[in-house]
Amino acid sequence: MTQARQTVGQSPYRAFITREPFLFYEMRTTARLLAEGMTEDEAIERITRENLFQYPTERSLRGMARACVRRLRTLDSAALVEAIACQPQDVARQVCLYAMMREHRLVLDFMCGVIGEKYRQRDLTYSRVDLNVFFLRLQEQDDAVASWSDTTVTKLKQILTRILVENEYLRSPRADHLQPVLLSAVLERGMRQNGDEALFPAFDYFA
Repeated sequence: MTQARQTVGQSPYRAFITREPFLFYEMRTTARLLAEGMTEDEAIERITRENLFQYPTERSLRGMARACVRRLRTLDSAALVEAIACQPQDVARQVCLYAMMREHRLVLDFMCGVIGEKYRQRDLTYSRVDLNVFFLRLQEQDDAVASWSDTTVTKLKQILTRILVENEYLRSPRADHLQPVLLSAVLERGMRQNGDEALFPAFDYFA
């Protein structure tokens, strides 16, 4: 059955991820403030007042603080926010990736449809071709994606590659195969509580 093409207004894909990439340091900083008991508004004000992200302007600082709060909110789990704040970096990064998947359909579809399928099929080869095919298919199916400039698509490819490197799916941006990934226990529990077991393959987990 042919998939209906999505018009711009119907599209679930948004390119603003180019302004709000993985943001691990910023997410961890924000999560720590929330884990200490601050409200979202208090955390944003503290980040802005003390320039905790070390950004050049108050506008960019406040905007990114709001973006981090919004992304943390998608976790719908105080335990997962605390994990970003307090767990070792590899676990915290994995939870940040999950939050990004819940916020951005583009990241979700890439991690499940490309990376998860490779783990499912035990095909660990990976190259730029996989990214190119992913975006070509989206452009064929979605008018909004088709309207993105080459510069935007290139930036999005760089962001997705960086996500894979930061979470140790790839040893480097030029790596030609995926590495095994271990889903952390805290994230497994959180994903089950959210009913997101269908996303397990993105973390090389099948149960």
